[in-house]
Amino acid sequence: MNPTSRPSTPRRSWRLAWPRPASAAAVVLSLIAVVLGLSPTPAQAASLQEVTGFGSNPGSLRMFQYVPDNLPSGAPLVVALHGCTQSAGDYYSHSGWPKYADTYGFALVLPQTSSSNNANSCFNWYQSSDYTRDQGEALSIKQMVDYAKSHYGSDPGRVYVTGLSAGGGMTSVMLADYPDVFAGGAIDSGIPAGCATDLSSGLTCEYNAVNKTPRQWGDAVRSASGGWGGPWPRVAIWQGTGDTTVNPANATEERDQWTDVWGIGRTPSSTTTLTGGTTQAVYNDTNGRPAVETFSVSGMAHGLAVDPGSGTDQCGSTGTYYLDSICSSYWTAKFWGLDGAGGGGTGSLPAPTGLTVTGTTDTSVSLSWSAVSGAASYNVYRGGGKVGSTDGTSYTDTGLGSGTTYAYTVAAVDSGGVVGTRSSTVSATTTGYQPQCFTDNNYNQVAAGRAHQSLGYVYANGSDQNMGLHNVAVTHTLEETSSGYYVIADSGCPS
Repeated sequence: MNPTSRPSTPRRSWRLAWPRPASAAAVVLSLIAVVLGLSPTPAQAASLQEVTGFGSNPGSLRMFQYVPDNLPSGAPLVVALHGCTQSAGDYYSHSGWPKYADTYGFALVLPQTSSSNNANSCFNWYQSSDYTRDQGEALSIKQMVDYAKSHYGSDPGRVYVTGLSAGGGMTSVMLADYPDVFAGGAIDSGIPAGCATDLSSGLTCEYNAVNKTPRQWGDAVRSASGGWGGPWPRVAIWQGTGDTTVNPANATEERDQWTDVWGIGRTPSSTTTLTGGTTQAVYNDTNGRPAVETFSVSGMAHGLAVDPGSGTDQCGSTGTYYLDSICSSYWTAKFWGLDGAGGGGTGSLPAPTGLTVTGTTDTSVSLSWSAVSGAASYNVYRGGGKVGSTDGTSYTDTGLGSGTTYAYTVAAVDSGGVVGTRSSTVSATTTGYQPQCFTDNNYNQVAAGRAHQSLGYVYANGSDQNMGLHNVAVTHTLEETSSGYYVIADSGCPS
């Protein structure tokens, strides 16, 4: 997290805000591939991809996305911020978040800074031009969220942010600046919002921690938010007790900050001993629902807690600042309700069992489930967002896209209108196929698996129509008329 080596001069005024074009070397390599008849390994449909043109990008950041195959509209969104000396790809590979994006069904956005912004590639959580609402890096990250909402159909009520070290400090910034955007956050080895106003005070926060009253910490959030009055994000705080880079006392200050924002006490509602020497403390809101949780990992140094393995609660891989103890991403996703087991219920009614897909058409999905004693009605959720309510134990969701997969949960509602725990998730795919169109250069069409190349020429998959040379100079629109079958549609795409 150490920001000491950041450039002493501000960003140059002429620096472009959009991503750099392909380098000359990259173009030469592409031409060599054409001459030799070589093709790069095709990218999988669900892989880490860079996104350009997501906004004005005043913080000069890069945006990367991971969107699982067939992710339905209305799914949650998680923004994950890397630490100093790291990158979006590094965090993607080690943190374990892609596993849960696939398992639970949500999109993942990974912002990336650079040595041009900060010599150690740290997010500038301590620099006023970057931590103020609607300025600099903070605004760039918010623009990425806006892009995800409009392009993936992400549920605006289920957007979350997490980050490690400087990324944890920037997570605090985003939660304080945009409580109207984020439903929850997870600060991993980070710093409270409003602790620093420049490099010198940032170092004091990092190494020594700053002791303020809970009200002072809470006021820092309320001031940064622009007058927001709630609801507030639900916040998880992760910290190793052996951390010599970020003083562990920062976790206590973060707890004080967010419990004050929520207007709740600092005595845990419950404590639990987890694997990896981890102690979980839960601070419930006035409805008895967890609002703040702390995870103290005994003896862990500075880094993100991971636990390599194939178990449901195991994730990630070890590396520099990725430390083998417990899968923090699993417990964070569970806290936010992304696993579908909780997902926001505050009442005492149990989760409905036996949720089953009873039928599908091109535009509808029919569901049924077992009755819950004491239930007055049931809420039905698609991709985490409520789509309907019914007094019975069946429901048909209509107006859907054909050939599309959707994820559903159900929760019982008591006579007072209090929602209970959500059921486990079931997936349903509507019948038929919805044509799609893709406009890109021939090189990228091949890389995306929509076309193939032979002897330096590109052919559309399925139809085998000749698209011209395998390079970045020739662009076509391809229409996928059935799964895996593409035709050239340069004159207009019916879909």
